[in-house]
Amino acid sequence: MKRIALTVAIAALLDGCMLVGPDYHTPEAPVADTWIDISDPALKRTETDLSEWWQVFGDPVLDELVLLARRQNLSLQATAIRILEARAQLGIASGLLYPQHQRITGDLSRQQISEHAPNTTPAIDRRFTTTGIGFDVGWELDLWGKFRRGVEAAEANLDASVADYEDLLVSLTAEVARTYVLIRTLESRIRVAHENLEIQRRTLNIADALYKGGAITELDYLQAESLLHTTEASIPPLEAALRQAKNALAVLLGRPPGEVDSLLMAFHPIPSPPVEVVIGVPADLLRRRPDVRRVERRLATQSALIGVTKADLYPHFSLLGSINLRASDAALTFASGGSSKLADLFTAKSFQYFVGPSLSWDVFNYGRIRNQVRAEDARFQALIADYRNTVLEAAREAEDAIAAFVKARVEQERRRLSYEAARRSVDLSLLQYREGLVSYQRVLDSRRSLLTAQDDLTRIRGDVAVNLIALYKALGGGWQERDLETAVPEEVKREMAQRTNWKGLLETGEPRKEKPTRWRWPDW
Repeated sequence: MKRIALTVAIAALLDGCMLVGPDYHTPEAPVADTWIDISDPALKRTETDLSEWWQVFGDPVLDELVLLARRQNLSLQATAIRILEARAQLGIASGLLYPQHQRITGDLSRQQISEHAPNTTPAIDRRFTTTGIGFDVGWELDLWGKFRRGVEAAEANLDASVADYEDLLVSLTAEVARTYVLIRTLESRIRVAHENLEIQRRTLNIADALYKGGAITELDYLQAESLLHTTEASIPPLEAALRQAKNALAVLLGRPPGEVDSLLMAFHPIPSPPVEVVIGVPADLLRRRPDVRRVERRLATQSALIGVTKADLYPHFSLLGSINLRASDAALTFASGGSSKLADLFTAKSFQYFVGPSLSWDVFNYGRIRNQVRAEDARFQALIADYRNTVLEAAREAEDAIAAFVKARVEQERRRLSYEAARRSVDLSLLQYREGLVSYQRVLDSRRSLLTAQDDLTRIRGDVAVNLIALYKALGGGWQERDLETAVPEEVKREMAQRTNWKGLLETGEPRKEKPTRWRWPDW
């Protein structure tokens, strides 16, 4: 037993003496120093908390919808459960650091030897029972860091799964807000259409009376009727789009279509953005954007896999051992000259063992392992390009959202001026018509222009809010304060716990660390 203990101690000292493969470092990525449109007075580059950016609209209904979506969205739940899967996979990788093969054996057999078998004599008992119990173990030593690189890859993969969840959380929050703004915009456009419809009905009644009195021509009356029907025809497509937007919101909330009307309550105006928007600096994208972090963690996973594969180029050293108790009820035992019994199984004379090292080396692998290392290295280099491209795409999305938001605000001001002019034009055309200075056609034209200007103003108000939402999404806001404990609903955790023993994995909080550990206790 002292020899066994000494062998295991030497193995523990040798284990982990090397780590083949590259040590991972985050690659450099191109990042601009400032934003292109930072000179706009509506933008500020100071540091800010974007964890609950939707509250800048000051809309309690929107706040409640975002909260419900985070609790009930099924895609978000599925992504959160995949974090639990990644935690279990990390446990698998950690267990490989310890003896990979261990088992308790037991057997009981009844045998009969043929009289015609070689070396048989009448003195031996040809019919006997044999039994035994034992413990076998096999431990491949991690001399080259293969299994520790595997743990490193599993930890990075766990980080990537968390980033997947956070990225979906950012997208979900933005989509709920965008859909809500679309609903309020459509409601406002429908409201504007109905208000103009009432005015146009009164105008048509006046035109009918004027036409019958000979004050206007039939053409003027038909123009008024055409404007009324055109406005009526514009409402059904808006109502259909409104229903579709509500159905989309229902799915985002994890509910069947038709169950969000009670949440939206009465008519609400389109959410208005704040006067100033704080956007930070471009370098914040590397920290805020979960999709950038996800690609970077996939890159770290691939870096570790190079070492896992490269370790196969070197010899595999293992410790093999077995401890057994074995006995038989044979009538003759040459060693002692007496008989044995099955009851002697637990005596000292029934004890047997073996322990020793083992070596295996895939010498003639015909370049298979080296080419596998090359393949893993090529994947790693490709992921570096993907990472840098993801950073560039993130910067592009942010710049596009900034430009769209800034220009939409300019357009909104121009649309407001156009609406004010169109409204004044209607008043003047009515006054001039009463004084006989213009024809009734001028009144109809001014009302048509007013309807268009009013609808355009309503639409651009929604566009401004939507573009601000896209900006916050591009900046990676909305995940920073999310608690992973609430990511998976309690009823789902209870169902999983009843089906499988998850120990503490269902309750573990934030799993990401600044520096991955290369040695873990096994999860027995």
